[in-house]
Amino acid sequence: MGHVISISNQKGGVGKTTTTINLAASIAAGERDCLLIDCDPQGNATTGLGVDPASLEQGLYDILFAELPPEEAITETPLPRLHLIGATGNLIGAEVEMASKKSKEFRLRNAIAALRQRYDYIFLDCPPSLGFLTINALTAAESVLVPLQCEYYALEGLSQLLTTAKAVKRGLNPVLRSARILLTMYDSRNNLSHQVEDEARALFKERVFKTVIPRNVRLSEAPSYGKPIILYDIASKGAQSYLALARELIGRE
Repeated sequence: MGHVISISNQKGGVGKTTTTINLAASIAAGERDCLLIDCDPQGNATTGLGVDPASLEQGLYDILFAELPPEEAITETPLPRLHLIGATGNLIGAEVEMASKKSKEFRLRNAIAALRQRYDYIFLDCPPSLGFLTINALTAAESVLVPLQCEYYALEGLSQLLTTAKAVKRGLNPVLRSARILLTMYDSRNNLSHQVEDEARALFKERVFKTVIPRNVRLSEAPSYGKPIILYDIASKGAQSYLALARELIGRE
């Protein structure tokens, strides 16, 4: 059975999609079969893997609302062992449509259940909100990875996400594990980064990954080329950090 990991933070600009793409790519490079599901209507994970959402005939929307078999929405990526279920333009209206559906919290979990036999890891890239799409991802997942940027007010809003995850565990998904925290946008020259790290490790202890993701120009450039960082510049600090994170995650699992 594959591990289903929801990557979530209701704050934008924290490195959530960057983490989803590059962690999935790094694990796939380690010869494990991975699927990335873009649950964000903005479709940044889709474009970040070199796929134009407008070119997709089917995507996550069709799985959730048109009962399309998920296998028919799978798209190849530049990495042979990393596949994608992308976000098409229709996903923009999903939050409104979901509100009136029966068993709306379980649609994603039910849709991808069979895919867990095919993939070692399934990554769910959530939108920067706590709406129905994020709730679906938390209900479908076994664990939550929360990117936390090493900047001022970094911990603001984190408690809301953790409270939501606990509520999902209590009422919808009893197998959901406690959230794990990933420090992103880390600048070792900046005292603020060290302060955020110290505070996060004091609060969450072993739930914080040992690996930290640095600020890195090459990491920021890679999405504009539609490539994960390991294909854009594997020697960069960003690539090496995500490879280290992949090893740590596999070790923890």
